[in-house]
Amino acid sequence: MGKAESNTSRTVGAVKAASTASPASAKRRVTLRDVAQTAGVSLKTASNVINGSGRMTDETRAKVEAVVKDLGYRVNVAARNLNRDHTGFITLAVPSLTPPYLAELANRTIDAARQRDYSVYVTTYAEGSAKGARDLLKNFNSTVSDGMILSMSEVEDISPEDLKVDFPLVIVGARTTWGVADHVTPDDVAAAATASGYLYDRGSSRLAVVGARGDYDTAALLQAVEGNAQLRLRGVIEETRRRGLELDPRLIGNTAQDWTIGAGARVTQRLIDSGVPFDGVVAFNDQLAIGALTALRTAGYEVPAQVQVIGFDNNEEAPYLQIPLTTMDSRLDWTAPTAVDRILGRIAGDISKPELLTAESQVIARASTR
Repeated sequence: MGKAESNTSRTVGAVKAASTASPASAKRRVTLRDVAQTAGVSLKTASNVINGSGRMTDETRAKVEAVVKDLGYRVNVAARNLNRDHTGFITLAVPSLTPPYLAELANRTIDAARQRDYSVYVTTYAEGSAKGARDLLKNFNSTVSDGMILSMSEVEDISPEDLKVDFPLVIVGARTTWGVADHVTPDDVAAAATASGYLYDRGSSRLAVVGARGDYDTAALLQAVEGNAQLRLRGVIEETRRRGLELDPRLIGNTAQDWTIGAGARVTQRLIDSGVPFDGVVAFNDQLAIGALTALRTAGYEVPAQVQVIGFDNNEEAPYLQIPLTTMDSRLDWTAPTAVDRILGRIAGDISKPELLTAESQVIARASTR
């Protein structure tokens, strides 16, 4: 046994003896000061060893590490972050946790933050009300969270001034940020064009849309810069025109803000009842697509032989339906970690210039298409 090992063993042995003789003290939380005193080093040296920083001899580092292990010392993350002027938490704000997409966004954000030694507060806000996203931004508490990832609802009345905040902010989703804040989002226009093209390439020639919001104004939609429904409908229109075709306005199923299974079924039934023929359905999320499948099968249509159906987001249920649903990848595997990396970069001061970060989505092919 070398000299360093002998000294360390004697020190640790003394600690064991002391803890055995004093059961009450053994229950007390071991502090950094305990580690320093037991190892015979300064607080700064003990802290440097625990944080993997500073300069010291290998002998000193080994002695402190042995004491840390024997005492069972655990880093007080809250205190460490306070000393670094950080809380160790970020806030994820979403309009609701009911939609599968937003629930999955929350889960993936929490996982991504955990891998980077951060924790997440998840909060919801009342869409379009006085207690909506604007109120959340205005009353952000930087003493409990270092920054905010905001999934901004399409019904929120937000202006560029609302996004000019004095804390790290990243926006996810289909709302524009006017270049004021970081924006992380899949490319909805390109995704919808891909979805439409996939149906056209497999024999569809008259597409119906389920999930539109508002009046069908082609000129306005082709200029859309935000909103899931608007951007996705723009993508469908653009791809249809690239193929020398036009959408029939009678086949644009308006669901307003309701993107549930029930809304998908009701609107698809209205399209069927109209008598206007269609052989493909682009549903703007998987819930709407599930409703569309239900209505089509109830009405006696064969899917995909007579009508093909494609959704968005690749929800958990999509592969397990009676007719497994073809859908567009949500890209949450990219969105969540990218948003977390972006917010942590802003917290650390490594990022200052706002950017728009986008990603392409791919078709996940299943039995609802040919």
